[in-house]
Amino acid sequence: MLKQHSNRSPKPFFTPRRSRLAVSMEKAGAHGGKRWLPRLLLLAALTWLLMVYFHLAVFRTPPVSAPHASLVAVPSDGDDGQRFRLRQEQQLKRISSASAAASALPERGRGDDASCRGRYVYIHDLPRRFNADILSNCAHWYPWHNMCGYLENGGLGEPVDNADGVFADEGWYATDHFGLDIIFHRRVQQYDCLTDDSSRAAAVFVPFYAGFDIVQHLWGVNSTAAEKDALSLDLVDWLTRRPEWRAMGGRDHFFLSGRTAYDHQRRPESDSEWGNKLLHLPAVQNMTVLFVEKLAWTQFDFAIPYPTYFHPGKDAQILEWQQRMRGMKRQWLFSFAGGARNDPYSIRHHLIRQCGASSFCKLVQCRKNERNCLIPSNFMRVFQGTRFCLQPTGDTMTRRSAFDAIMAGCVPVFFHPDSAHTQYRWHLPEAHDAYSVLIPEDDVRAGNVSIEETLRAIPPEVAERMTETVIGLIPRLVYADPRSRLETLRDAVDVTLEAIIARVNKMREEMGAGREHLLQKQNDDAGSQQRS
Repeated sequence: MLKQHSNRSPKPFFTPRRSRLAVSMEKAGAHGGKRWLPRLLLLAALTWLLMVYFHLAVFRTPPVSAPHASLVAVPSDGDDGQRFRLRQEQQLKRISSASAAASALPERGRGDDASCRGRYVYIHDLPRRFNADILSNCAHWYPWHNMCGYLENGGLGEPVDNADGVFADEGWYATDHFGLDIIFHRRVQQYDCLTDDSSRAAAVFVPFYAGFDIVQHLWGVNSTAAEKDALSLDLVDWLTRRPEWRAMGGRDHFFLSGRTAYDHQRRPESDSEWGNKLLHLPAVQNMTVLFVEKLAWTQFDFAIPYPTYFHPGKDAQILEWQQRMRGMKRQWLFSFAGGARNDPYSIRHHLIRQCGASSFCKLVQCRKNERNCLIPSNFMRVFQGTRFCLQPTGDTMTRRSAFDAIMAGCVPVFFHPDSAHTQYRWHLPEAHDAYSVLIPEDDVRAGNVSIEETLRAIPPEVAERMTETVIGLIPRLVYADPRSRLETLRDAVDVTLEAIIARVNKMREEMGAGREHLLQKQNDDAGSQQRS
């Protein structure tokens, strides 16, 4: 056994004998120190020169970055070791490439003139009645619920409860699926190429909270047609009087409603229909309008993803989550989280019946007056363990659940093209079958298709590729935490701004090609109609 160390210095195992050289040096030091002094000085100088050379040769060499600790993962039971190592090496190469590219670019939020030329965005300084004052009424938007808690943390809501470990410890919030007005505004304020000079801007952002405005008039006492339309008409009047508007007749302007376009397309001649007439205002039709769901027949509005619960503050949070989803064991072939509809045209009861009858399907049924589907971990846990997630239409053509499924690495199964394929053209691949499955809802309604058989017919290697594609989409579909910045990855707002600027540049080229007289005439008509 080893003895415990004492505080006393241990005796040496042996006492070294002094050499003749040492003895003679002692004598020399006693009698001839002056003769040795120059040699000692020379030896010290040589030692100093060697140290300087070592510093220049070694410490000036660029350091080799170690791989991020989060990339070290354990392969699942079904993984082949070689394939796992290849995936890890590919991921490291992608991160190294991204880091190298980032080192050559200005820091996000600090873009210089060279990197921002043609990318500048100007933000209108709107009067408070168009945004901040609307937020102050958050307790009364819905007669049955106070929404003010959802505005915490820059509109992300409160952090989710992660007691059961379904989410990561950071970056996950109880976000309202119609809360994009404030999230988008805060993120644009973090854009790396903002300008105070509108003449330099490629696009002009109008931070009007159109979704929050209409929701406070859809129920309750303040729901007459005039009250629903009042702030939209006020905004158009304010904008069309501004010098920034006259540059392109508003065609370089864009704004957002965090709701569906359906809430803003009441016919002008009707006072009893749902929503307001925002989309029928000619000046609005000159702008680029963003929704979580667009109209199928219009060309000036565009759909951007619903906000999910994931709002990462840095690249590492996204990369870690992607790696975690790659390692999930997908024990169910397909799943459905949702409730039935009273609408006899809905296919949801068919999906519930088919899922409930299949041993390959996991059903999370949402019933009225039950909190089962109000707790995000209940369905996100199921999505993480499923290969394919059924996404039928809901109250409208689209569902936030489709994006929740993608966050979990689950391949969405759609039943109508307007649920995603015709909607999110800026954010989802054109090759729809690379990331999703489409089963025509008419076939489901007629009872001509088995969902289980359709999905089991997909070869396992194809299904795995689809899963990897879905996980790869996560960065461009999330809305990053507006209180921080991503380092190299581009989120949904970055993708949106890039697409808007490209659209405005195309219109600017058309104006330069001699069509400006047509645009100016439309602009004059729009302004006169709003003031009449």
